[in-house]
Amino acid sequence: MTLTQPYSKAGDSVNLFKRMAEDVHAVFEQDPAARTVFEVLMCHWSLWAIWAHHVNHWLWRHGLYFTSRFIAQWVRLFTGIEIHPGAVLGRRVFIDHGMGVVIGETAVVGDDVVIYQGVTLGGTGKEKGKRHPTLGQGVVVGAGAKILGNIAIGDHCRVGAGSVVLRDIPSDSTVVGVPGHIVLRDGKRVVITDPKQINDPLSDVIAALSDQISDVKRYLHQYGSGSGGTGVELEMPLCLKAFTSDCDETERSEDSADDSETGL
Repeated sequence: MTLTQPYSKAGDSVNLFKRMAEDVHAVFEQDPAARTVFEVLMCHWSLWAIWAHHVNHWLWRHGLYFTSRFIAQWVRLFTGIEIHPGAVLGRRVFIDHGMGVVIGETAVVGDDVVIYQGVTLGGTGKEKGKRHPTLGQGVVVGAGAKILGNIAIGDHCRVGAGSVVLRDIPSDSTVVGVPGHIVLRDGKRVVITDPKQINDPLSDVIAALSDQISDVKRYLHQYGSGSGGTGVELEMPLCLKAFTSDCDETERSEDSADDSETGL
């Protein structure tokens, strides 16, 4: 996996106004609704959230923790975007619409990343240290996606809207679903032949049902092909035993009800 080094202390050498100009240019590249610079400055509040973060991150690195957190909370109030002062943002990061975006303290966001509304770059526990995700260059994160934990999303990945990503994703991949699984990698479709590869509770149930159906089919095939005359009792699958047991219980209940009615 290739991950580039985003904005860090070395980025201080980049003139702040040059970075602001790059951010405005990124809006025109990523948002077809953008028409004029004046409109972008007045209507794209995500720009102001990012610019305020540059100041907050500088304050955070110089030990002014309360001041940076306090400013970040006011920025959230006005923009709907919460970026922790400790988070590291690369250059030309574009947050579209932005309402509900949350970027955690130890998150790292690479250059040219696009983030849509409702995205969370969060943690999964109360542990200290690095506990938020790292996004490589050129990553696109769809609306409402949740990327959780100390994981790495490789360069030029695309995370589908509403996905929940809990593990590392290699570069040039497309991830969708809950939990997120890769459907495209290096431009080629990734076909999941085994439901267990998705590794979520619903898929585990589906996989178990698939195994049980296979057992029933195998049993019925053996029974239909004939074991008569051999004296060998075929072993009935557990799911079929449970089903027949339920049927027998239902029949006994119905018989008891009929006998009671007859006695009356």
